[in-house]
Amino acid sequence: MKIIKKILYVIVGIIVLVLVAAVFVSKEYNVRREITINKPSQEVFDYVKFVKNQQYYNKWVMADPNMKKDYTGTDGTVGFVYAWDSQDDNVGKGEEKIKLLDEGKQVNLEVRFIRPFEGLAETEMTTEALSPSQTKVSWGMSGQSKYPMNITNAFIDGMLGPDLEESLQTLKGVLEK
Repeated sequence: MKIIKKILYVIVGIIVLVLVAAVFVSKEYNVRREITINKPSQEVFDYVKFVKNQQYYNKWVMADPNMKKDYTGTDGTVGFVYAWDSQDDNVGKGEEKIKLLDEGKQVNLEVRFIRPFEGLAETEMTTEALSPSQTKVSWGMSGQSKYPMNITNAFIDGMLGPDLEESLQTLKGVLEK
C-alpha cells in the first residue's frame, strides 16, 4: 500500500510541476525556417501559391496518401479552402484557407485543426529574390495555445521545425529538378 501512495504522490507532483511551469510559458508560438532555391522568385511564388502543390512537398500533406481531400474555390486565390480527413491520428482532420496573397511575395493560410485536437494556426510563406536565379523561401507557423496546453510551446520549435525543414528541402528538390 505504501508503494501505491508513493507512486500517486509522484504522479500528482509531476502534474503540479507541469501546471506551474505552464504559467511561465508563453501562450503564443512561432516557428520559422528558410531555404534558398535556385530558381527565379516569380517561378517559386507561382508554385507555392497553389495549395494543391503541397501534395508534392509538404510532409504533413504527404503523410497519408489515402486521406480524403476536398477543395472549395479557385486554388491560388484568396478564399480557396483545402480540407483533409485522415483515419491516421497523426494527420487527423482539418482545413487550410488562403487568407492573403501578396503577388510575388507572400501567401498566408489559416489552418483549422479539427481532429485529433482542435486548434487554429497561421502559416506564412514568403519568397524573396536574392538574385535573378535565386530565391529565399521562408515558411512559418504561428498560433496560440490555451493554458495548460501552452506547456507544449516550450518544445514546439523542436517538434515542428524539422518538419518545415524537410518540407522545404523537398520543395527545393521539386523546383530545381
